Amino acid sequence: MREKENIRFEVNPMEREDFDKIERDAARAKRIKTAVIHILLMLWALVVLFPFYWMILTSLKSYGAYNSEYVPKLFTTSPTLMNYRDAFTAVPLARYFANTLLFTVLTTALMLFVTVLAAYAFARLNFRGKNLLFTLFLALMMIPTELVIITNFVTITDLGMRNTFRGLILPSVTSVFYIYLLKENFELVPDELYKAAKVDGTSDLKYLFKVMIPICQPTIVTIVILKVIECWNSYVWPRLITDDEAYFLVSNGIQEIRENGFGRENIPAMMAAVVVISVPLIILFLIFHRKIMAGVSRGGTKG
Repeated sequence: MREKENIRFEVNPMEREDFDKIERDAARAKRIKTAVIHILLMLWALVVLFPFYWMILTSLKSYGAYNSEYVPKLFTTSPTLMNYRDAFTAVPLARYFANTLLFTVLTTALMLFVTVLAAYAFARLNFRGKNLLFTLFLALMMIPTELVIITNFVTITDLGMRNTFRGLILPSVTSVFYIYLLKENFELVPDELYKAAKVDGTSDLKYLFKVMIPICQPTIVTIVILKVIECWNSYVWPRLITDDEAYFLVSNGIQEIRENGFGRENIPAMMAAVVVISVPLIILFLIFHRKIMAGVSRGGTKG
C-alpha cells in the first residue's frame, strides 16, 4: 500500500505579517464602526426618551415650583406626588380607565374573531372570486381614514347608537391590514398539513383552532397587542361619537381634564394625568416588543 506523503505548506514570514496586519485593521475598523453605531443609537435614544423624561419630571413638580422657574431645570430637588392624587380627584379618571378597558377588551376580542376567520378563508378555502374579492378588500386601504370616519359617523348616528359602547366598538371590529398580515402568515403553513388533516376527516374549524392558530401564535399575539395600543390611543372616533361623560375614554378624557379639571395653566397636574394614562401602554410595549417585531417580520415574509 502506497504511503501518503505529508505535504507541508510554508508561508513566507512577510506574507504572514501582511495577513496579520490586514486582520488587525479589519478588526479595528469593525470596532470603530460598532462604537459609532452605538453612539448614534444612544444619542437617538436620548432624543426619543427626553419628552417622556420631561413629562415625568414636570409631573413631580409642584405648581408653585413649576411657575417659579424662569429657566426650566432638568431636575427637581423637591418632588411631590400631589399631582397624581389630583389626577384622580379633579376628574373621574378611574371611570375613564374602566371605560377604556371595557372598550379595548371587547373591541380586540371581536376584531380577533373576525380577523382569524377572514384570514383563514382567504388563505385556505377555495371559492369563486376569492382573488378578486381579496383584491377589492385590499383596495379599501386606499380610502382615506377621514372619509371612513364620516360615513361611520352618519351610519352610527342614523342607527341611534351615539353615546353607547356599541357605537364605539362596531366600526373598529375589523381591519384590512390585520387580515392581510394574518392571511400571509397562514399561507406559510405547508399545504400538506391541511391535506393530511382533511384525509383524517378533520373539519376546517378544528384544523384552524388545533393547527393554524398554535403555529401562527406569534403573529396573532402581535395583532392583539397592536390592537390594544390602537384602542387605548383612540381619540378622534370617541370624540365624535360621544359627548356624554359616562362614555369618555382616557384619550378624550385628557381634553376634559384640560378644560374642566385642572385648567389650562396647571401643567404639572396635566402631566401627571398623561403619565398615568401612558404607563400601561409603555409597560405593555416593554414586555412584548420582541413579539411585536417578530410577528410583523414573520407575517410580512412569504416563503
